[in-house]
Amino acid sequence: MHELGAKSKTVAAFAASRQRLAWLGLGLTGLVAGLFILSLGVGHAALPWGDLLAHRGQMDLSGPLMILREIRLPRAILAVLVGAGLGLSGAVLQGFLRNPLADPALIGASSTAALGAVLVFYSGLSAAWPPALPLGGLLGAGLAVVLIYALAGRDASALTLILAGVAVNSLAGAMTALALNFAPSPYAALEIVFWLLGSLANRSMEHVWLITPFVVVGCAMLASTGPALDALALGEDAARSMGVRLRRVRLMAIGGTALAVGAGVAVVGSVGFVGLMVPHLLRPFVGHRPAPCSA
Repeated sequence: MHELGAKSKTVAAFAASRQRLAWLGLGLTGLVAGLFILSLGVGHAALPWGDLLAHRGQMDLSGPLMILREIRLPRAILAVLVGAGLGLSGAVLQGFLRNPLADPALIGASSTAALGAVLVFYSGLSAAWPPALPLGGLLGAGLAVVLIYALAGRDASALTLILAGVAVNSLAGAMTALALNFAPSPYAALEIVFWLLGSLANRSMEHVWLITPFVVVGCAMLASTGPALDALALGEDAARSMGVRLRRVRLMAIGGTALAVGAGVAVVGSVGFVGLMVPHLLRPFVGHRPAPCSA
């Protein structure tokens, strides 16, 4: 009877935890949706929302419709995509590396993506072919994965991965500074600096369609590591005894971060602290579990 009572309490606690997580997810989804709608109304031009929603007088509303579709809607969608990629990658890296200070910059994904975009600026390809800028950032993020595996090896420990990531991050930062010093003109250097600051301004639906597949695939790879990260909280040996394949988890964590963060940085520039702070803000609500589906 005592064992049955203990099991029933465990089942009840698990059900309550699942219900709490469901309500938390629903609340956060509603908050994001509300902020998304609110961001569409932020700007210098006031939009006639009543007429826009009723689809009346579209010929007269060509200006407001253009502002909504070409300026504010891409900005809002990119904010959601980039924020999701940064937050999820930060949660996964903190759980995988078991380091509360880990974020996408720790493995060099942000800095190498920025380096790839800067080289596109430097060569002038961005002016001749605008999609070259995000593609350059994606190639830079892919380079980070190759360099980390070349330096750390396939079966590297968490500490070795951190050291390899720091080395790649430092190398990319130095190469970016070198590109700025050898910029063909002060105007080109100024353009690069402003891009590195990060911004959602002057982005179009072309950028949205370009990065969406990479961010979605990267976030799916990161989310698949959830059960393994819960096991890794007990240590690598304990995780192996539970059947966790660390090599696969490492590939999913690093590859997913490169795709999600590299695509975002390639379009909006370097965005700091999101990947570091978002997991810490949410973990108290989920019992400090390391899994990304919880954080």
